Amino acid sequence: MQVAKVGASGKKERASAVFDTQRAALQWGLRVEDEIEAGRTGKHHTLAEACTEYARRVSVNKAGRVWEERRLEAFRRHFQDIKLVEVQAPQIAAWRDARMRSVSASTVVREANLLRNVLNVARLEWHWLDHQPFAGVKMPRENEPRYQLWRWQQIRRVLRYQGGPKTREVIEAFHISLRTGMRLQEVLAAPGAFDKVARVVTLTPDQTKPKRREYVPVGRIAARLLDRPPFKVGPMEASRLFAVVCDKLMIEELTFHDARATALTLLSRKVDVMTLAKISRHKDIRILQNTYYRERPSDIAKRI
Repeated sequence: MQVAKVGASGKKERASAVFDTQRAALQWGLRVEDEIEAGRTGKHHTLAEACTEYARRVSVNKAGRVWEERRLEAFRRHFQDIKLVEVQAPQIAAWRDARMRSVSASTVVREANLLRNVLNVARLEWHWLDHQPFAGVKMPRENEPRYQLWRWQQIRRVLRYQGGPKTREVIEAFHISLRTGMRLQEVLAAPGAFDKVARVVTLTPDQTKPKRREYVPVGRIAARLLDRPPFKVGPMEASRLFAVVCDKLMIEELTFHDARATALTLLSRKVDVMTLAKISRHKDIRILQNTYYRERPSDIAKRI
């Protein structure tokens, strides 16, 4: 008796055996076909395995690799040994509800997008499952865009803060972000990528959020700030140290990333929207308008 069927690898798998009766041979053949089919449709693969494979083959090529790997590890802990064929809408909804009790709706949506992509890749590319677990699952509405801006009184307090060498580097990075609108990781890479003559920072794909080369024009004050040795502090440590500074200064509801929005809001008073989009590197101007432009209506009213 011989059996040939397409397996999980996409190649045809073969098996053969000899039996005394036709009935025994047919029973064996059906069982072997079921086993091969199970491997193809994911009956032997768990969601944790899919997360591990996704991290190895997909996340490794992304700029947000660290964030994705942490989320994937959280998925593995939550779903544990559940088989892919057992992941249905009720399991996804239960995960959603559990996350909603500890994080914001926007965070849940971002994490759900990653989990959905893991399952889509497992279904479409690896043929580990043959259904769509997210079908019918409603995600929460994302939070309203942030409105917080750094005010000069708060900025001065941060810039005057006295700390260790790495803390001072973080504060200097914060000042550069306020003058350029660059993200934390981009600021830390900027001194080594700064052209003093052209006053342009050239960021390579591994230094920017979008995975492409980008150019950031900077003003005279920012140029003086960027004329410095390379930063020694890393992005994760810098983020933690900045949170410590804000905590000690009792500055609440403001983050390092709000410096980017503050810079773009202030720059909007000097340049037109197309120039601002070039500085911020937004392809979709709606994101620039709805997320990063945070001018208060009362401030606008004073200028008209």
